[in-house]
Amino acid sequence: MTKILVPTLGESVTEAIVSKWLKQEGEAVAQDEPICELETDKVTLEVNAPASGVIAKITFGEGKTVEVGAVLGEITEGGVAAPKKEAAPAANAPTPAAAAPAEKLSPAVQKMTADNNINPADVAGTGKDGRVTKGDVIAHMEAPKAAPAAAPKPAAPVVARAAGPREEKVKMTRLRQKIAERLKEAQNTAAMLTTFNEVDMTAVMEMRNAYKENFEKKHGVKLGFMSFFVKAAVNALREIPAVNAEISGDEIIYKNYYDISVAVSTPQGLVVPVVKDCDVKSMAQIEKDIASLGSRARDGKITVDEMSGGTFTITNGGVFGSLMSTPIINPPQVAILGMHKTMMRPMAMPNGEIKARPMMYLALSYDHRLIDGREAVTFLVRIKEALEDPQRLILEV
Repeated sequence: MTKILVPTLGESVTEAIVSKWLKQEGEAVAQDEPICELETDKVTLEVNAPASGVIAKITFGEGKTVEVGAVLGEITEGGVAAPKKEAAPAANAPTPAAAAPAEKLSPAVQKMTADNNINPADVAGTGKDGRVTKGDVIAHMEAPKAAPAAAPKPAAPVVARAAGPREEKVKMTRLRQKIAERLKEAQNTAAMLTTFNEVDMTAVMEMRNAYKENFEKKHGVKLGFMSFFVKAAVNALREIPAVNAEISGDEIIYKNYYDISVAVSTPQGLVVPVVKDCDVKSMAQIEKDIASLGSRARDGKITVDEMSGGTFTITNGGVFGSLMSTPIINPPQVAILGMHKTMMRPMAMPNGEIKARPMMYLALSYDHRLIDGREAVTFLVRIKEALEDPQRLILEV
């Protein structure tokens, strides 16, 4: 027998829920073939068969919670797949649950269970292949009957209601539950405050329009706006290190690396993959990483490691039409940058002339326990300056 084990689930993740079995007991599997899906508080991942053979046993069914290293089931190597089950019997036919045990009982056991009004399915069999013996029936009859469970104390009332005739109730996924927990944790723990600014996107849009075709031809990826914001954030984080830090008890951990979390909306909920080492990557590589991580996140194939360890988050509500928002910090990070929709608005130029300019509101939510208002405002101003004069990104000034 080869055991099917729950794999390592990633940083700080110790348990998962069995969301779906792709193979059932008695089915043949090939080595490395996906056989089960686990859902953690961060991602859904597949468990592959550790060997070729037949699924002999499933230990944890769908919906069960399992810990790292737990035995999900067993595979008989080189086994032969069980024949497919017959079609369901007619409504008046005996059910398999009732008929199957009788086929495995000896005449003596059948008589004993019938005389004592015992359901054979309730008797634990110790004979070959789990068959019920006379000794098993006697042991079942002599076993002390469990005392009726004491009535539980009434639980605190749960705020819930039945669905109406035109409503539908579904259980929250593990991912959605964890998103809710983390967002509430951030609000309960951090002294959260948001500061705003606006950026004229003219220079970035002109640069992008001028070079996007050559950029895509050379690098094989489209030139988006996110790489500009990532590079601008790295420059600002270098100047204001508190924004790239973390509170640990009564200590501050300053991080000398720049792993930027980029929020991605998926059918399962919001996930935040991390683009590593953005200070040393080119804009082309950052665009490639964002495209790859975003695609895999939406397909449910992103790994836990790819969503762990970010030092600062950027979220773009503008793609959905958001004009302004106050994003919530992604713990244990202490700040998050919110991008919004670019809109043409009348702006006063330095010479007093009024012109229509493509403007975007920026929002920086931050933990006031660590970041002072001066630092937060300065950080956001540096983002604005870099985007309104993109040459700063090249010169890193």
